[in-house]
Amino acid sequence: MRAARFYDQQDIRIEDIDRPIPGPDDVLIDIAWCGICGTDIHEYQDGPIFIPPKGSPHPVTGEEAPITLGHEFSGTISEVGDNVTSLKAGQNVVVEPYVIHKEYWGKDNYHLTPDQNFIGLAGGGGGLAEQIAVDQHWVHPIPDSLPLDEAALIEPLAVAYHAVERSEAKAGDVALIGGAGPIGLLTAAVAKAQGLTTIMSELSKKRIETAQETGVADHVVNPKEVDVVEEVLKLTDGKGADVGFEATSVDVVLNTLFAAVKKAGVIVNESIWGHKPAANLADLVTKEQDLRGTIGYYNSHAPSIELASSGKVDLKPFITHKIALDELVNTGFDTLIHHNDTAVKILVSPTGKGLNS
Repeated sequence: MRAARFYDQQDIRIEDIDRPIPGPDDVLIDIAWCGICGTDIHEYQDGPIFIPPKGSPHPVTGEEAPITLGHEFSGTISEVGDNVTSLKAGQNVVVEPYVIHKEYWGKDNYHLTPDQNFIGLAGGGGGLAEQIAVDQHWVHPIPDSLPLDEAALIEPLAVAYHAVERSEAKAGDVALIGGAGPIGLLTAAVAKAQGLTTIMSELSKKRIETAQETGVADHVVNPKEVDVVEEVLKLTDGKGADVGFEATSVDVVLNTLFAAVKKAGVIVNESIWGHKPAANLADLVTKEQDLRGTIGYYNSHAPSIELASSGKVDLKPFITHKIALDELVNTGFDTLIHHNDTAVKILVSPTGKGLNS
């Protein structure tokens, strides 16, 4: 089968590899769609970061570069192992793509356990391939009413869901989201679904339009046109936002959040940084703000599926491009690196099916 394989920084190859053979606890999934994640871009430009480099196999998978990429994916079960009873062939599913020592599965804070990583980064196959075999523990069925292209966004929606949980925000609060890329937009969508007022800071015309047209942003502020901090203070009667979300890995955005979030407010960092930010911690200290990290998801897939399938979050408008596997680097990565003002979420069809839909 064909798959996208990461060899090293700026070296991703589309290759023919062996099809996976499911074990007794596994399901074999025909992959329909896989999203290109900002983490994939970081790996391509700055990596390996999560990907174990050649000569340093991952402690859980035992794999090292080259690694099959892709962790935001949806598909249909084609085969189940002998021990699988809760899933069946023909069922549409998404995967919680964790790589975790089995002794921690289902335990408290399983997402923070030693050597935690992700399918499609640390090994275990990947969504940028025609098929994948995954242990049933990590496989989540989705209703037939949720299209498979939209379902490929459940993974980043779960990232956003967990980030909003980490903020401890409540209905009626005001959230400032720095960046209207896929994670920022989905964070705004979750926040809106939970009754928050959302303010987004964004430069890209396309992403500003998406934030406005989808209704996930109550207010959109373009830093080229207005002072973000002044605008947030106006909108909050001088108090500042209750919570802030950093979704860009851009220094000035993080520092804007320090300035625009209220005293004793909470700032959640969602970004995977490829560099050490120059952070103005003086604001954090003097305002007694909490800066919180968030990684992945923690029991977040089921509620995220419910948000999407119930219509509380509409994922379709965030899909701006659909491409074939051969177009991954020259079209997909190039667009997100050099023309990201034209795209939100780019989906890849490993088999080429569905590209005309």
